[in-house]
Amino acid sequence: MKTAQINGEKIVIKEIEDIKLDGRKGAVVKVLGCGLCGSDIVKFKHKIASDGTVLGHEIVGIIEEINSETEFMKGDKIVSSHHIPCFECTYCRHENYSMCRHFKETNIIPGGFSEKIYLSEEHLKNVAHKVPKNITDEEISFYEPLGCCVRAIKRCDLKQGDKILVIGLGSIGLIMAEGLKAYGYKVFGCDLINERIALASSRGIESFNSSNIEDFNRIIRDKTKNYGVDAIFMTSGADKAIDVAVKTVKQGGKILVFSSTPLNKGYPNNEIYYKELTVLGSYSPSPNDLEDSFNLITSCKVNVKSLTTTYPIECIQEAFNDTISNKIFKAYIQM
Repeated sequence: MKTAQINGEKIVIKEIEDIKLDGRKGAVVKVLGCGLCGSDIVKFKHKIASDGTVLGHEIVGIIEEINSETEFMKGDKIVSSHHIPCFECTYCRHENYSMCRHFKETNIIPGGFSEKIYLSEEHLKNVAHKVPKNITDEEISFYEPLGCCVRAIKRCDLKQGDKILVIGLGSIGLIMAEGLKAYGYKVFGCDLINERIALASSRGIESFNSSNIEDFNRIIRDKTKNYGVDAIFMTSGADKAIDVAVKTVKQGGKILVFSSTPLNKGYPNNEIYYKELTVLGSYSPSPNDLEDSFNLITSCKVNVKSLTTTYPIECIQEAFNDTISNKIFKAYIQM
């Protein structure tokens, strides 16, 4: 079967032996497609993953072989996430599921950019769902990334009527804004790329160019009776975005960190202290967050239509290149 593997500076197609159940519990899934996540880009670009690694986890596929106590059957079209918490360790008891050791060790095998994958019984029981016929493969591939956003929204513990700013309107920033909107919050967005700003604005998210921080801060102050926004969702991976966040959040507000930055620059201690700011992080979703994500997409409460550009697996390197250069919004790799 075909797989797309890291090989030095490139992603190359390599044939490996077909995956089979061989008596294991779980399922062999024929992958229809897999979204290209920003974390895949980071692992490839910064050489975090070693040669031979098959990236990809935003999978949609059809069950080809199954040995399971669940209600899934051969021929079912499913979507699944890749990590499962143990629900028993100190992290899980405190609802820090993505810190759980079992969470980090579980994965789909060999990776989503493959013609077939193995999903364990744990995956089927906790993080897999049957895809309804009214939702396209490309739309449901947002199941896991939107689950990450749902997790972040819950962690921020917002109040009804809060005004929120999403900094960075790439694919994850846009669906974060869509998720916040679905939960009933007033959402603003900002970016440096005018095409992203236009796309978000066309979807009912009032968005602005933040290249001039002072001018943008005046806009936000005008929109919030000079208070600033109640919370910031940091989906931009730019160090300068931290300055925008600190400038535009209200005193006593929250900054939810949802991205890494190249310089690993910190938030200013005195700003946090004197303004009583809350700075918190959110990383990856629990099964409950994923279920909420699935329901938001299948009920069309979150709009993920027409956001992807499809590439055949043979052109996966082009998909990586186009994503890195901001030529496209979001890549979907079709098997």
